[in-house]
Amino acid sequence: MGLTMKERKSVVSEIAKRYKKASKKQKGIILDELIALTGYNRSYASFLLSSHEKIVRMNNRVLKVDLTMKKKKKKSKYYDDDVKKALIKVWDVLDCPCGKRLKPVLPEIIYKLKEFKEIQIERDVEEKLFKISASTIDRILSEYKRMNKPKGKTYTKPGSLLKSQIPIRTFSEWDESIPGYLEIDLVGHEGGDLRGEFIQTLTAVDICTGWIEIDALRNKAQRWVFESIDEIKKRLPFKLFGIDSDNGAEFINHQLHRYCVENNITFTRSRKYRKNDNCYVEQKNYSVVRKYVGYFRYDREVELITLKRLYESLRLYINFFQPIMKQISKERIGSKVTKKYDKARTPYQRILENPGVEKIDKEKLIEQYTKLNPAELQREIVKLQKKLLEDISIKEEVRNSIKKISKNKDKICYGYV
Repeated sequence: MGLTMKERKSVVSEIAKRYKKASKKQKGIILDELIALTGYNRSYASFLLSSHEKIVRMNNRVLKVDLTMKKKKKKSKYYDDDVKKALIKVWDVLDCPCGKRLKPVLPEIIYKLKEFKEIQIERDVEEKLFKISASTIDRILSEYKRMNKPKGKTYTKPGSLLKSQIPIRTFSEWDESIPGYLEIDLVGHEGGDLRGEFIQTLTAVDICTGWIEIDALRNKAQRWVFESIDEIKKRLPFKLFGIDSDNGAEFINHQLHRYCVENNITFTRSRKYRKNDNCYVEQKNYSVVRKYVGYFRYDREVELITLKRLYESLRLYINFFQPIMKQISKERIGSKVTKKYDKARTPYQRILENPGVEKIDKEKLIEQYTKLNPAELQREIVKLQKKLLEDISIKEEVRNSIKKISKNKDKICYGYV
């Protein structure tokens, strides 16, 4: 192992004393000795030894040469701890978005949090936050970021009926420049065990604006799916023009098909084994549903009620306060793919900007937005997440106890005890 910089300086300091008194021949030997010890270049080693504590006369003044590195004067940080503290607060309220998503909505969210007295910041700190770039946001927050990417399972059973009547979606049938065309899908909360019934989450995503609706269902029976879709239709801040699903029997059925025909809703389905046909809703299945409720097994009434309450707050939090970026172009040059995205905006902002949404619907949305506190919504979400975890731990303790009792009974019956 080589010498440290501090040790090298000490060696040079000691050898330089002998070097200055030595003859020319001895200097060559001493130089070889220093090079062997430190690994310095010969000319650099010679310079260090000859310049050590050298006296220089300049304008009747005597100066001593100092080859040690001077400590650089630390620059004061422009984005100081007050800025960092305020930024972390906003970042945490918005559930830790990246800099490119956070930067465009930062002024509005700061105003919103100040309005509800969730944050108190000085004027100069506020001005710095308005100027901060997306890259600087990521750099300041880098130490706080954590990644976790679990994987899920799929268990969609194909619906064989009505496939001839429900067409595969093509680009010509849907006008994706206006809100109202939804991709829908189910997420199962089986916890790795497909036996028995368990709760399902219905996810519906508007392709144009990214507006999301989520609902917890008792199971994947057609009845619950149909009722949930009808409820989502009433909740949407725009008219429903079309839905696109996978080929599962919970969607491909007479009841839903008849409902779509009667309400003049275009009903299409994706191709078999092509998950990317429903890429918008598949992405939300992970980034919203799995992210907030995890991969646990939910199969009890108390968990269904908690999930429904959680989704009520979550849909408002995501739609009004979570900015999203949409891909506007993709270009391949050789092996390199370049993607370009638009400015990050919330689904709420995208609806207000879209001329296809009626004015009265926009006014209702604005009125709803003024009453919402993002920090309060986040606290409610966290509280309900904790309740879910508590319910799961109690359930697991009870089930483990039952398994132990059952196992002991079997041992007694077979004479093992």
